[in-house]
Amino acid sequence: MISSLLNNLNYGSILLLMLLESTVIPVPSELVVAPAAYHAASGSLNVVFVVLSATIGADLGASINYFVSLYVGRPVIYRFANSKWGKMCLLNQEKVEKSERYFDEHGVAATLTGRLIPGIRHLISIPAGLARMNYWKFLLYTTIGAGAWHTILAAMGWYLHAVVPEEELEQTIEQYNHYIVFAILAVVVVAVAWLLIRKSNKKQ
Repeated sequence: MISSLLNNLNYGSILLLMLLESTVIPVPSELVVAPAAYHAASGSLNVVFVVLSATIGADLGASINYFVSLYVGRPVIYRFANSKWGKMCLLNQEKVEKSERYFDEHGVAATLTGRLIPGIRHLISIPAGLARMNYWKFLLYTTIGAGAWHTILAAMGWYLHAVVPEEELEQTIEQYNHYIVFAILAVVVVAVAWLLIRKSNKKQ
């Protein structure tokens, strides 16, 4: 199913794939949004709608994680993470605990910055639900973080259209992963600085 969706990218399949990626199903967003933007550069899709579809999908998937975590609690989440189904989703208790530590260290802002960090991105909504974070604040931060991440991927895909033939696209995207990491770090630094300044201004 997933391979079929990847081979036939449109706004609906982008939304669905990013919904899955934001739950616990391992769908690589860089192999969805970047190729979709690549095709948008040729006129077959609209790059703004690509980013919008991906971000709405991420919001829906993250909301599923949030509400499941909110209502079932930590023991059930851990049990699933350690189960056969959890392992099929490349999940384990250690990864969930890592996302919880990140949330504890960075507070509610973690739902924004965490969306930009590989290994944390699709799990950060779980500790938000466990901590009973305000849902609308959670959704706002998730939207900003996911939107920033998808914009970075879309910009890369758009750029690659001018320099890479389609048959080499997937391989090139994998080679560009380190540039994505640098871009992510830059965005995270800016986001954290903005949140700290905002917090400091409120205290004053």
